[in-house]
Amino acid sequence: MTTPLASSAFDSLRRDAVPDQEALRQVYELPGDAAVRKQMTELTEPTRRLIGCSSLVLVASADAEGNCDVSPRGGPAGFVAVLDARTVAIPDATGNKRLDTLQNVIATGRAGLLFVIPGRTTTLRVNGRACVSTRPELLSQLTAVGKPPASALVVGIEEVYPHCPKSLLRSAAWKPEQWLPADAQPTSAEVTLAQLRMPELTIADIERAEADSLKYRYE
Repeated sequence: MTTPLASSAFDSLRRDAVPDQEALRQVYELPGDAAVRKQMTELTEPTRRLIGCSSLVLVASADAEGNCDVSPRGGPAGFVAVLDARTVAIPDATGNKRLDTLQNVIATGRAGLLFVIPGRTTTLRVNGRACVSTRPELLSQLTAVGKPPASALVVGIEEVYPHCPKSLLRSAAWKPEQWLPADAQPTSAEVTLAQLRMPELTIADIERAEADSLKYRYE
């Protein structure tokens, strides 16, 4: 017999949560004309250039049951290839091999992207159809990390939307003087050790494993 999970704050807040879109809209004013008009279905020359400047893209996906995931992809500026005005391709570099994003894309054929440029407060949202390609002639173009990837995430653009800078301004993400000091944060090893729940492991074990994995992470 399984033990029921303890209730959480979410369970309490869900009881009187906003029930539908109509109720939600009553809480907010309507969006301005510019916020609606700037959504497009293909890339312009400036948004192509923005993608060429981005060294980090966050990939949102969901599986067939609706379980969501967001995963980062990084590389030198321009590592995401613009194949045409309605298609981009992201090389799948060496990672943890869980394949969460790629499996989700195969299950649903959808993905959302958020392109980030270090130092720039505006971002670029791209949403649309998606597939995973292993076509050699495509992979041979995607050598940002020095060699063709095992696969590429290809997104057929349906929505392109330059996102306003407010979130990055509020976060002071690009202001080192406002960053928390390292000793005010849990280290990567501390977080991993707690997640693994393996009493035989130590912080030193995790730190060694992380250092070893990073030696080959960029290949």
